[in-house]
Amino acid sequence: MAGITPGKPALRYPAAAGVQPMLVDEKGEELHGNSISGNLCIKFPWPSIIRTTWGDHERCRQTYFATYQNLYFTGDGALRDEVGNYRITGRVDDVLNVSGHRIGTAEVENAINMHTGVVESAVVGYPHEIKGRGSMHTSFLAESHTATTWHRRDIVQTVARIIGPIAKPDKIQFVKGLPKTRSGKIMRRILRKIAEGELQNLGDTSTLLDPAVVEEIKNGRL
Repeated sequence: MAGITPGKPALRYPAAAGVQPMLVDEKGEELHGNSISGNLCIKFPWPSIIRTTWGDHERCRQTYFATYQNLYFTGDGALRDEVGNYRITGRVDDVLNVSGHRIGTAEVENAINMHTGVVESAVVGYPHEIKGRGSMHTSFLAESHTATTWHRRDIVQTVARIIGPIAKPDKIQFVKGLPKTRSGKIMRRILRKIAEGELQNLGDTSTLLDPAVVEEIKNGRL
């Protein structure tokens, strides 16, 4: 795949029936088994795979085909659950610089989602007077759980245990839902602006599945 040319399909591999996802570590080594997270790649070409970018083929090659040899790299982190289903956890290039440490938001979200009461979460950065950047975590709790101080403390301990103390979120907000587009993408741009206090400059929210969740998050901002 790394050797594709503009306007021609990638033919280095035999045709495959459907998209074949896989998880790799930072070195590009395939991760086997279930209940594991890694970087999401595609093994073989499929009919609708991108072949080039108009006017900038090298950028296309570098973005999708150069990170891992002979693999298409989506740029996403993903979790393969206990039955083999994949769940995208976020962009791997979305990182926070906390006290000089680079921490991937997808990695923190994956750790937070390990908590039994959390349905899904989103982590964004905000200006911190000591650390430079702090992390704010917005969590959607299961209906069987209520937001308590104990839940906050337990989530912080979960992140510290899985990643390390440096990754502990500075602020945690529990909500009834996250701002998503109709296709299911979490609008982190909105969460980031709320965390930074730019409540009057959230941009277009008309594409959200449920715009009301934005008001809830704004009203409950810590």
